[in-house]
Amino acid sequence: MSNLRLFDINGWTLTTHKLNKDHIRLQESITSIGNGYMGMRGNFEETYSGDHHKGTYLAGVWYPDKTRVGWWKNGYPEYFGKVINTVNLIGVKVFIDGEEVDLYKDSVEDFTLELNMHEGVLYRSYTLSKNNKRVKIETERFLSIVSKEICAIRFSVTALTNQVTVKLVPYLDGHVRNEDSNYDEMFWLETDRKSDEDHSGLIVRTIDNPFDVPTFSVCALMGVQTGQQAEKTIFQKNLYVAHEYTYHLKAGERATLDKFVAVTTSRDFEQTLLMHRAEELLNETRAQGYDAIKEAHNLAWAERWRIADVSIEGNDAAQQGIRFNLFQLFSTYYGDDDRLNIGPKGFTGEKYGGATYWDTEAYAVPIYLSLADPSVTKQLLLYRYKQLDGAYHNAQQQGLKGALYPMVTFTGVECHNEWEITFEEIHRNGAIAYAIYNFVNYTGDKNYIEEAGIDVLVGISRFWADRVHFSEHTQKYMIHGVTGPNEYENNVNNNWYTNTMAAWTLEYTIESLALISQDKYHTLGLSEEEVAHWKDIIDRMYYPKDDSLGIFVQHDTFLDKEIKPISAIPEGQRPINQHWSWDHILRSCYIKQADVLQGIYFLNDRFTRTQKEKNFDFYEPLTVHESSLSACVHAVLAAELGKQKKALDLYQRTARLDLDNYNNDTGDGLHITSMTGSWLAIVQGFAGMRTFGEKITFAPFLPKGWTSYSFKINYRSRLIKVNVTSQHVTLELLSGDPLKLMLYGKPVQLDDQFVGHIPDRKEPLDDASSTF
Repeated sequence: MSNLRLFDINGWTLTTHKLNKDHIRLQESITSIGNGYMGMRGNFEETYSGDHHKGTYLAGVWYPDKTRVGWWKNGYPEYFGKVINTVNLIGVKVFIDGEEVDLYKDSVEDFTLELNMHEGVLYRSYTLSKNNKRVKIETERFLSIVSKEICAIRFSVTALTNQVTVKLVPYLDGHVRNEDSNYDEMFWLETDRKSDEDHSGLIVRTIDNPFDVPTFSVCALMGVQTGQQAEKTIFQKNLYVAHEYTYHLKAGERATLDKFVAVTTSRDFEQTLLMHRAEELLNETRAQGYDAIKEAHNLAWAERWRIADVSIEGNDAAQQGIRFNLFQLFSTYYGDDDRLNIGPKGFTGEKYGGATYWDTEAYAVPIYLSLADPSVTKQLLLYRYKQLDGAYHNAQQQGLKGALYPMVTFTGVECHNEWEITFEEIHRNGAIAYAIYNFVNYTGDKNYIEEAGIDVLVGISRFWADRVHFSEHTQKYMIHGVTGPNEYENNVNNNWYTNTMAAWTLEYTIESLALISQDKYHTLGLSEEEVAHWKDIIDRMYYPKDDSLGIFVQHDTFLDKEIKPISAIPEGQRPINQHWSWDHILRSCYIKQADVLQGIYFLNDRFTRTQKEKNFDFYEPLTVHESSLSACVHAVLAAELGKQKKALDLYQRTARLDLDNYNNDTGDGLHITSMTGSWLAIVQGFAGMRTFGEKITFAPFLPKGWTSYSFKINYRSRLIKVNVTSQHVTLELLSGDPLKLMLYGKPVQLDDQFVGHIPDRKEPLDDASSTF
């Protein structure tokens, strides 16, 4: 297992003083920035001729790349949707006395790279010598969260010796390709170009596709301000525009160039208006100036942190991890557009195609419910509601009724080209339904059920009712031929998690029918016979279990495998997905991520402590945590079961998964959706927050080595602060009406502030009854 730490430990910054060319892709991933509208890897503005991954991505701009498989199967998606690398916005070439700076070839001194997470700004500086001339170069860059279409860069060169000629060439370059394109395609065509004294820009369009998916047009328009006397020329060619500024500097003199880029797309504006709107945005930005728009950006980030920050005392690495994860998560999505969702890599890489997965509903919804206005989470739900037609289409492709939400999508139509994902991993439907429950239960907004939720729930329920089959032999309903959350097993029968979430969805849908009007009921076309069939499935669903072990069995034949803990895996063979054949993995007992435990996590109030403990003790030692989504679920359950060291170890893994490159794959991009896991591990794990039955409860403990931690949550129009020390937990109502809640199983009336003692956690606090 790799464990590589490039950046110093600091609560609010990621800083390194080494230009580590051996790990440049990892450095680029970790220093990615975004604003929900667009984002980019932490590439250098200057030339870097060595191996690296230059990437800039725009939310919702994608291409349907033709599916490439060895054997076409009926029902396969025709294309694999992927986010596409777009115009290089940040480029600034640097020449010292006519010789270009190349950070791969040149030796630099006093190198500093710093991502300031509180400000949302990426800083860099270094010195170098060329032609017996010495200069200091400083850059800073941000993507405004106030004016989402604006990228701002300040680039400075200071002469450290006399008579230095410096040429800076800010440019826009549309000659970009995706590393993950199936056929090495060039996805962009130039449709317009502009280059004059004030603005230079490109309009590019995605190439045509044979799938009737609309093409996208993007305008990138550059404006430059410089306070020093300079010689200026303008250069342009196909897919490229540039301004050249030449400065003649004496020792101690500095040349500073502010580069602003406005980016508009056909998602928001007609093709004919793209350049015009970009000019308006750029003129507004230049009128304000770099310092003013940076200050507004900093203040907006400070407001986000005011609610979202988690403060940890006593463990700086843990503190840095949670803030890094929150920063990258909010840089990817903050609820501004219900056409958008949260890609597993966000704007940091091309793996997973930049599309929507079940990660959002399973892991991201809880954090947005607590740290943002309820409208943000509602946007995520509406995203799925608006794609309901696509879900019906997906089911029809498989010859089934109802709605099958896609595993991977941009539009609601499945666009993943692997059999075990596209056809078998149907458990994602359960997460979509669970997110609706989570929203209504947490916010109390039952109106959403009639507004949109019931349409989705009924569609999913109709799918489950058609996908099950009835076994005459056992007199039970079963679901065969699936892949559960553990993707290291394919085409299994009666995956416990899938069966459990299918029955739970039917149950919750029936409960929700009581919340809708008669008119709505009739528009859904429901009959008493259909609902009665759903009830029969609920009553007679089959759940594999083993009474002697006291566990729910992951699927029908799981216990037939050779069961050995992960400690039996030979040293040097982890991660197994990078060392073993797929055949070897499928035959093994090893689990990629929480599967049975995922169901226990979701439906936590339905299981006894004994059930939770036996299942955790059986499955966790078999889990290799090679999904970035794995550690957090195990951390939450470990915390609940009093396994505090295990919970802390798993928190460290999820909090620093990318910062320490645990799975040796962060160079491909960050694991954005899994970044929710560090917050879940603290709030639901260490603090024991639960919201079942429309009640909020806490049962905190302090992890070993920490002196305190605190966080805030929004809950039903209240803002609550929770602070935990070794002896006390303090609950503070910062705004909103008084609230009744539960603390360590006892009722508390929170009018202003309540201070409670942390009890001895050797014995369980309560024991819920079991449903299954």
